[in-house]
Amino acid sequence: MAHSTLNLFGNDDARATDDARALRDAAHAPGLVHPAADCTVTAPTLQSFNPADWPVAPDWLPTTQAFADSAAAVSLGQYLQQRLADGAQIYPPQPYRALQLTALADVRVVILGQDPYHGPGQAEGLAFSVARGVKIPPSLRNMFKELRRDVLDDLGLPLPTHGSLQAWAQQGVLLLNTTLTVEDGQPAAHAKRGWQVLTDAIITACAQKTTPVVFMLWGGHAQAKLDLIAQHNHNRDQNMRHLVLMANHPSPLSAVRPPAPFIGCGHFSAARAAVAQYDAQAAKTLFIS
Repeated sequence: MAHSTLNLFGNDDARATDDARALRDAAHAPGLVHPAADCTVTAPTLQSFNPADWPVAPDWLPTTQAFADSAAAVSLGQYLQQRLADGAQIYPPQPYRALQLTALADVRVVILGQDPYHGPGQAEGLAFSVARGVKIPPSLRNMFKELRRDVLDDLGLPLPTHGSLQAWAQQGVLLLNTTLTVEDGQPAAHAKRGWQVLTDAIITACAQKTTPVVFMLWGGHAQAKLDLIAQHNHNRDQNMRHLVLMANHPSPLSAVRPPAPFIGCGHFSAARAAVAQYDAQAAKTLFIS
């Protein structure tokens, strides 16, 4: 597969600013109302740092167990337990949700995010995704806008009516934030606290797969992982095995700006075409929810 060589940059804090601003009022309302159920939804939070209680697909266990045994996990666990004891509200309640829904063997696409949404009821453990009933944030709206332009219009399909990307995860799209927890109202509160040791290992495991993977790197934060992917992105004949797609972050701050606007990037159709080379049936449903 080809490897995109254009080195692009976006605003690392784009999602944490635009999306947080758009969701702020709804996030701190007394409850979130699911439009279909018409009932108040209480926002679940992390109760303790106990990775053994967080289900993952079996083939992720070596990666998560190695992390659990590491000094980074011990330090992170002590920090999160203290924050919980101090009364902090931490999201999401299941930090390993992406690893539960998308087995390593099933990973076809990796989309990297930064950290979870930081309002009650928003984060569901999948990058860019929000729970059903939560207003779709600006970055995800731009993702859907590009998906419509790039794929859905040609297929005659409508836009999604909610912001949950769980269906994508079940199609083999690993929606991975590089930091897996956050505190209420405090974006990037747990950045550089140790989660990066695990998420780098997850990215490495995906890059080591012998079947091709499409890596979607949007903005400078995600593109910082390019070297990590490149270390494992060669077949025996030195051809690139994985497809790496880079563009600006989908935040309104950068989605239409040079050097490579997110809107018009064509990444969704490119990923579907790449997957079709080895699994035509899977490609037909990719990003269709």
